[in-house]
Amino acid sequence: MAITAADVRNLRDKTGAPMMDCKKALEATGGDMEAAEDHLRKLGLKAAGKKAGRATGEGRCFFKVTDDGKRGAMVAVACETDFVAATADYNAFLEALCDHVLEHRSNCAETILAEPWAGGGTVQDALTETIGKLGENMTIANVKFIAEDQGFVGGYIHHNNKVGVLAGIQTGADREKTEAMLKQLGMHAAALPPTALKREDVDAELIEREKAIYREEVKGKPEDIQDKIIAGKLNKFFADTCLREQPWVMDDKISVEKAVEQGLGKGSVINDYARFAIGA
Repeated sequence: MAITAADVRNLRDKTGAPMMDCKKALEATGGDMEAAEDHLRKLGLKAAGKKAGRATGEGRCFFKVTDDGKRGAMVAVACETDFVAATADYNAFLEALCDHVLEHRSNCAETILAEPWAGGGTVQDALTETIGKLGENMTIANVKFIAEDQGFVGGYIHHNNKVGVLAGIQTGADREKTEAMLKQLGMHAAALPPTALKREDVDAELIEREKAIYREEVKGKPEDIQDKIIAGKLNKFFADTCLREQPWVMDDKISVEKAVEQGLGKGSVINDYARFAIGA
Protein backbone atom coordinates (compact mmCIF):
# COMPACT_ATOMS: atom_id res chain seq x y z
CA MET A 1 0.00 0.00 0.00
CA ALA A 2 1.36 3.41 -1.01
CA ILE A 3 1.94 5.81 1.88
CA THR A 4 0.67 9.29 1.04
CA ALA A 5 1.68 12.63 2.52
CA ALA A 6 -1.88 12.95 3.85
CA ASP A 7 -1.49 9.66 5.74
CA VAL A 8 1.73 10.88 7.31
CA ARG A 9 0.13 14.22 8.32
CA ASN A 10 -2.86 12.41 9.77
CA LEU A 11 -0.65 10.20 11.92
CA ARG A 12 1.41 13.21 12.93
CA ASP A 13 -1.76 15.05 14.04
CA LYS A 14 -2.89 12.05 16.07
CA THR A 15 0.39 11.28 17.81
CA GLY A 16 2.54 14.42 17.72
CA ALA A 17 5.49 12.25 16.59
CA PRO A 18 8.02 13.64 14.07
CA MET A 19 6.98 13.38 10.41
CA MET A 20 9.83 11.02 9.47
CA ASP A 21 8.97 8.67 12.35
CA CYS A 22 5.32 8.70 11.22
CA LYS A 23 6.34 7.80 7.65
CA LYS A 24 8.55 4.95 8.88
CA ALA A 25 5.80 3.65 11.18
CA LEU A 26 3.27 3.58 8.34
CA GLU A 27 5.75 1.83 6.07
CA ALA A 28 6.51 -0.73 8.77
CA THR A 29 2.81 -1.51 9.28
CA GLY A 30 1.68 -1.47 5.66
CA GLY A 31 -0.28 1.77 6.08
CA ASP A 32 -2.43 0.50 8.96
CA MET A 33 -3.10 3.67 10.98
CA GLU A 34 -3.89 1.97 14.31
CA ALA A 35 -0.92 -0.38 14.01
CA ALA A 36 1.29 2.61 13.17
CA GLU A 37 0.12 4.38 16.34
CA ASP A 38 1.03 1.30 18.39
CA HIS A 39 4.38 1.12 16.60
CA LEU A 40 5.15 4.74 17.52
CA ARG A 41 4.15 4.13 21.14
CA LYS A 42 6.56 1.19 21.35
CA LEU A 43 9.33 3.34 19.88
CA GLY A 44 8.51 6.02 22.44
CA LEU A 45 8.69 3.54 25.31
CA LYS A 46 12.05 2.29 24.09
CA ALA A 47 13.36 5.85 23.70
CA ALA A 48 12.07 6.82 27.14
CA GLY A 49 13.90 3.87 28.68
CA LYS A 50 17.18 5.05 27.17
CA LYS A 51 16.65 8.57 28.54
CA ALA A 52 15.93 7.49 32.13
CA GLY A 53 18.63 8.67 34.50
CA ARG A 54 19.56 11.79 32.56
CA ALA A 55 19.78 14.93 34.73
CA THR A 56 16.55 16.95 34.90
CA GLY A 57 17.49 20.40 36.19
CA GLU A 58 14.95 22.36 34.16
CA GLY A 59 11.17 22.29 34.10
CA ARG A 60 8.10 24.16 35.28
CA CYS A 61 5.53 24.44 38.03
CA PHE A 62 1.85 24.78 37.17
CA PHE A 63 -1.34 25.12 39.20
CA LYS A 64 -5.04 24.98 38.55
CA VAL A 65 -8.06 25.92 40.69
CA THR A 66 -11.65 24.74 40.23
CA ASP A 67 -14.29 27.22 39.06
CA ASP A 68 -15.66 27.67 42.59
CA GLY A 69 -12.18 28.30 44.03
CA LYS A 70 -12.58 25.53 46.59
CA ARG A 71 -10.11 22.99 45.15
CA GLY A 72 -6.62 23.46 43.81
CA ALA A 73 -3.81 21.37 42.34
CA MET A 74 -0.16 22.15 41.69
CA VAL A 75 2.47 20.07 39.93
CA ALA A 76 6.19 20.36 39.29
CA VAL A 77 7.60 18.44 36.34
CA ALA A 78 11.34 18.41 35.66
CA CYS A 79 12.99 17.96 32.26
CA GLU A 80 16.45 18.35 30.73
CA THR A 81 16.22 21.71 28.93
CA ASP A 82 14.24 24.93 29.12
CA PHE A 83 13.57 24.55 25.39
CA VAL A 84 11.40 21.47 26.00
CA ALA A 85 9.77 23.14 29.03
CA ALA A 86 8.46 25.82 26.67
CA THR A 87 6.87 23.40 24.17
CA ALA A 88 3.11 22.98 23.76
CA ASP A 89 3.27 19.20 24.38
CA TYR A 90 5.15 19.65 27.66
CA ASN A 91 2.73 22.27 28.93
CA ALA A 92 -0.28 20.23 27.80
CA PHE A 93 1.04 17.39 29.98
CA LEU A 94 1.35 19.79 32.94
CA GLU A 95 -2.26 20.88 32.54
CA ALA A 96 -3.52 17.31 32.11
CA LEU A 97 -1.54 16.26 35.19
CA CYS A 98 -3.16 19.07 37.19
CA ASP A 99 -6.59 17.86 36.05
CA HIS A 100 -5.62 14.38 37.22
CA VAL A 101 -4.52 15.65 40.65
CA LEU A 102 -7.82 17.54 41.03
CA GLU A 103 -9.83 14.45 40.16
CA HIS A 104 -7.84 11.92 42.21
CA ARG A 105 -6.80 14.28 45.06
CA SER A 106 -3.25 13.06 44.60
CA ASN A 107 -0.61 14.21 47.08
CA CYS A 108 2.41 11.98 46.40
CA ALA A 109 4.73 12.16 43.38
CA GLU A 110 5.66 8.49 43.77
CA THR A 111 2.25 6.87 44.20
CA ILE A 112 0.63 9.01 41.50
CA LEU A 113 2.57 7.10 38.83
CA ALA A 114 0.42 3.99 39.37
CA GLU A 115 -2.90 5.86 39.25
CA PRO A 116 -5.17 5.39 36.20
CA TRP A 117 -4.77 8.05 33.49
CA ALA A 118 -7.86 9.51 31.80
CA GLY A 119 -6.59 8.57 28.32
CA GLY A 120 -5.93 4.95 29.31
CA GLY A 121 -3.08 3.23 31.10
CA THR A 122 -1.44 4.89 34.10
CA VAL A 123 0.17 8.25 34.86
CA GLN A 124 3.52 6.54 34.30
CA ASP A 125 2.38 5.45 30.84
CA ALA A 126 1.34 9.02 29.99
CA LEU A 127 4.66 10.36 31.27
CA THR A 128 6.62 7.76 29.31
CA GLU A 129 4.70 8.56 26.13
CA THR A 130 5.44 12.27 26.57
CA ILE A 131 9.13 11.51 27.11
CA GLY A 132 9.21 9.53 23.87
CA LYS A 133 7.47 12.33 22.01
CA LEU A 134 9.69 15.15 23.32
CA GLY A 135 12.98 13.25 23.32
CA GLU A 136 14.04 14.22 26.85
CA ASN A 137 13.93 12.61 30.25
CA MET A 138 11.15 13.95 32.46
CA THR A 139 10.19 13.33 36.09
CA ILE A 140 7.19 14.32 38.16
CA ALA A 141 8.98 16.11 40.99
CA ASN A 142 5.99 17.07 43.16
CA VAL A 143 2.20 17.15 43.23
CA LYS A 144 -0.20 18.78 45.71
CA PHE A 145 -3.98 18.84 46.18
CA ILE A 146 -5.70 21.30 48.53
CA ALA A 147 -9.39 21.55 49.39
CA GLU A 148 -10.84 24.46 51.37
CA ASP A 149 -14.61 24.26 51.94
CA GLN A 150 -14.69 27.19 54.36
CA GLY A 151 -12.63 29.53 52.21
CA PHE A 152 -10.65 29.48 48.98
CA VAL A 153 -7.57 28.03 47.32
CA GLY A 154 -5.14 30.02 45.17
CA GLY A 155 -1.63 29.91 43.81
CA TYR A 156 1.31 31.82 42.46
CA ILE A 157 3.93 30.94 39.86
CA HIS A 158 7.16 32.94 39.91
CA HIS A 159 8.19 34.67 36.67
CA ASN A 160 10.80 31.98 35.93
CA ASN A 161 8.07 29.28 36.10
CA LYS A 162 10.35 27.19 38.34
CA VAL A 163 8.88 28.19 41.71
CA GLY A 164 5.22 27.69 42.57
CA VAL A 165 3.10 28.13 45.69
CA LEU A 166 -0.40 26.79 46.38
CA ALA A 167 -2.33 27.60 49.55
CA GLY A 168 -5.76 27.31 51.13
CA ILE A 169 -7.18 29.97 53.46
CA GLN A 170 -10.19 29.46 55.71
CA THR A 171 -12.05 32.77 55.80
CA GLY A 172 -15.39 34.52 55.66
CA ALA A 173 -14.04 37.10 53.20
CA ASP A 174 -15.20 37.12 49.58
CA ARG A 175 -13.33 35.31 46.84
CA GLU A 176 -11.83 38.38 45.14
CA LYS A 177 -10.31 39.64 48.38
CA THR A 178 -9.07 36.18 49.34
CA GLU A 179 -7.49 35.53 45.94
CA ALA A 180 -5.57 38.81 46.22
CA MET A 181 -4.25 37.72 49.63
CA LEU A 182 -3.41 34.25 48.29
CA LYS A 183 -1.33 35.81 45.51
CA GLN A 184 0.55 37.97 48.03
CA LEU A 185 1.03 34.90 50.21
CA GLY A 186 2.44 33.01 47.23
CA MET A 187 4.90 35.82 46.50
CA HIS A 188 5.94 35.80 50.16
CA ALA A 189 6.55 32.02 50.26
CA ALA A 190 8.41 32.16 46.94
CA ALA A 191 10.78 34.81 48.32
CA LEU A 192 11.14 33.48 51.88
CA PRO A 193 10.83 29.67 51.66
CA PRO A 194 9.15 28.18 54.75
CA THR A 195 9.69 24.54 55.66
CA ALA A 196 6.48 24.05 57.65
CA LEU A 197 3.07 25.66 58.06
CA LYS A 198 3.17 25.85 61.86
CA ARG A 199 5.56 24.89 64.65
CA GLU A 200 3.57 21.72 65.44
CA ASP A 201 4.53 20.44 61.98
CA VAL A 202 8.28 20.76 62.56
CA ASP A 203 10.03 17.42 63.10
CA ALA A 204 10.62 16.81 66.84
CA GLU A 205 14.17 15.54 66.21
CA LEU A 206 15.05 18.75 64.37
CA ILE A 207 13.78 20.82 67.29
CA GLU A 208 15.88 18.79 69.73
CA ARG A 209 18.97 19.26 67.56
CA GLU A 210 18.37 23.01 67.57
CA LYS A 211 17.99 23.00 71.36
CA ALA A 212 21.24 21.06 71.76
CA ILE A 213 23.09 23.70 69.73
CA TYR A 214 21.56 26.50 71.79
CA ARG A 215 22.53 24.77 75.05
CA GLU A 216 26.15 24.68 73.93
CA GLU A 217 26.00 28.38 73.08
CA VAL A 218 24.72 29.43 76.54
CA LYS A 219 26.98 27.23 78.68
CA GLY A 220 28.36 29.11 81.66
CA LYS A 221 25.35 31.42 82.04
CA PRO A 222 22.93 31.11 85.02
CA GLU A 223 20.35 28.34 84.48
CA ASP A 224 17.31 30.64 84.49
CA ILE A 225 19.01 32.90 81.92
CA GLN A 226 19.89 29.86 79.80
CA ASP A 227 16.22 28.82 79.61
CA LYS A 228 15.14 32.31 78.53
CA ILE A 229 17.84 32.55 75.86
CA ILE A 230 17.03 29.07 74.50
CA ALA A 231 13.30 29.92 74.38
CA GLY A 232 14.08 33.13 72.52
CA LYS A 233 16.32 31.37 70.00
CA LEU A 234 13.70 28.68 69.46
CA ASN A 235 11.03 31.31 68.78
CA LYS A 236 13.38 32.89 66.24
CA PHE A 237 13.89 29.46 64.63
CA PHE A 238 10.12 28.98 64.27
CA ALA A 239 9.73 32.50 62.89
CA ASP A 240 12.31 31.69 60.21
CA THR A 241 10.88 28.31 59.22
CA CYS A 242 7.09 28.28 59.87
CA LEU A 243 4.92 30.10 57.35
CA ARG A 244 2.35 31.38 59.83
CA GLU A 245 5.06 32.82 62.09
CA GLN A 246 7.37 34.30 59.45
CA PRO A 247 7.66 38.11 59.32
CA TRP A 248 5.30 39.29 56.56
CA VAL A 249 7.34 40.22 53.49
CA MET A 250 5.34 43.44 53.02
CA ASP A 251 5.58 44.51 56.68
CA ASP A 252 8.13 42.63 58.79
CA LYS A 253 6.68 44.10 62.00
CA ILE A 254 3.80 41.61 61.79
CA SER A 255 3.65 37.88 61.14
CA VAL A 256 2.10 36.21 58.10
CA GLU A 257 -0.67 34.91 60.36
CA LYS A 258 -1.45 38.45 61.55
CA ALA A 259 -1.28 39.85 58.00
CA VAL A 260 -3.88 37.30 56.83
CA GLU A 261 -6.20 38.26 59.69
CA GLN A 262 -5.74 41.97 59.06
CA GLY A 263 -6.39 41.52 55.36
CA LEU A 264 -9.33 39.10 55.50
CA GLY A 265 -10.82 39.42 58.94
CA LYS A 266 -10.53 37.81 62.36
CA GLY A 267 -10.51 34.02 62.27
CA SER A 268 -8.99 33.85 58.78
CA VAL A 269 -6.20 31.28 58.76
CA ILE A 270 -3.90 29.43 56.36
CA ASN A 271 -4.89 25.76 56.60
CA ASP A 272 -2.54 24.24 54.03
CA TYR A 273 0.19 25.19 51.57
CA ALA A 274 2.91 23.81 49.32
CA ARG A 275 5.97 25.41 47.77
CA PHE A 276 7.68 23.67 44.84
CA ALA A 277 10.98 24.64 43.23
CA ILE A 278 12.54 23.10 40.14
CA GLY A 279 16.32 22.80 40.14
CA ALA A 280 16.68 23.95 43.75
